[in-house]
Amino acid sequence: MKYQIVGHNIKVTEAIASDIEKKLGRMDKYFIINDDVLCRAVVSSHPGVDKVEVTIFTPQMTFRAEERNRDLYAAVDLAVDKLEGQMRKLKTRNEKHHNAPFGLGETIALERIDEDTIGEDDTIVRTKSIALSPMTLDEAITRMEALGHSFFIYLDADDGHVSVAYKRLDGGYGVIEVENRLKEDF
Repeated sequence: MKYQIVGHNIKVTEAIASDIEKKLGRMDKYFIINDDVLCRAVVSSHPGVDKVEVTIFTPQMTFRAEERNRDLYAAVDLAVDKLEGQMRKLKTRNEKHHNAPFGLGETIALERIDEDTIGEDDTIVRTKSIALSPMTLDEAITRMEALGHSFFIYLDADDGHVSVAYKRLDGGYGVIEVENRLKEDF
């Protein structure tokens, strides 16, 4: 795995980079070692809190964890724990679906994950159907807030695309727009 460590509002010293690489090195056991896997860590410092964003890019999938803590090193530990949880969950889901390949064979070594560490139950407990109504982004955000949800799926009245409005962890809102259109049969 190749590492890239970037600092925002903080100088990434040799000691910080070395510690981050050592802790992220725990993730190597989940990947077949090759140059196709890039691990990018963005470290930032804000008054009273440090933030670590770790993204692992593979050709088939991207894993991401973001943690905030008063201690930079504790934030790195929490982020690595979260990434390991994602890997365990992927392995569990893979096993439940009769070893569905996910196209991960060349990069992700699911068979190396310790069976004893799997504990999360990822059973789907509810399925919901929705009818998309054309609306503006402002209307979607208003409905999302009224429902108390962190995201809202809607049909954009301006371009006819399915879109998702969501609350960002760092404040504000984001929009994910689907590029392909739905059939005009609603």
